[in-house]
Amino acid sequence: MNDSQTWYIVKHSAGNCKIVPTNKAEDDNLEIIEQWGPFSSQEEAIARRVGLIRAGKCQPV
Repeated sequence: MNDSQTWYIVKHSAGNCKIVPTNKAEDDNLEIIEQWGPFSSQEEAIARRVGLIRAGKCQPV
């Protein structure tokens, strides 16, 4: 895994939140409703996504 890569949490119109690398977050710009990040690791992004699901901002996949 590339340690210099940053990660984002993106929310799509269906309400689902996905964790994507920076280049994918920029590619899917039209479908993104909300975006959080950047996060330095995928593990940190996963932990934040759990918090967003618990707060009701995202739907689990």
